[in-house]
Amino acid sequence: MGDSYRIIFIHAPSAWMSMFTYVVMAVAGATGLIWRIKLGHAVARACAPLGAVFTFCALVTGALWGKPTWGTYWIWDARLTSELVLLFLYFGYMALISAIEDKRTASRAAALLAVVGLVNIPIIHYSVEWWNTLHQGSTVTRLARPAMDIEMLIPLLIMFAAINFYFIASLFNRVRCELLDQERQTQWVKNLVHKHQMNGQAHG
Repeated sequence: MGDSYRIIFIHAPSAWMSMFTYVVMAVAGATGLIWRIKLGHAVARACAPLGAVFTFCALVTGALWGKPTWGTYWIWDARLTSELVLLFLYFGYMALISAIEDKRTASRAAALLAVVGLVNIPIIHYSVEWWNTLHQGSTVTRLARPAMDIEMLIPLLIMFAAINFYFIASLFNRVRCELLDQERQTQWVKNLVHKHQMNGQAHG
């Protein structure tokens, strides 16, 4: 495989995070939908762009890995196709949020789509077991000993940890922005903005 194997250090963590982020988005959306918790919708909205980026990276790096390995950038393999459907689900969620003017109605409609789309997650994960696909099976998360040399496994696990930390940090920052935008008409947000403006003038 030559140096093309190095793509796995980006591809595998991105593919994992594409699914994990969707589950977080769907659970958060369901929380907001069922219990009418604003924070749930804010977390779901914050997850969508991050998940779309992870999914896009997984598809692109997978295509770059597939060319030297399979001889083609793309094939309508069960794993690849279901991952592409995941990207469309993210796009659909964000499109619903943007298309409906009323924020609450938009969040509820998008949350419903996210919950329904959860059915695609086990399809992605188990596709290599349910169907005869070109995509290789699990080499890290299987119960038996990982089918990977320790010199490759350790850097891969470090990349998994790094991308998880990136997701957490980005999610907290985006949720903060979502909440401030959602509550921009409230007095506490106006006071916060005024305080920052005063501090900026004082330092200017």
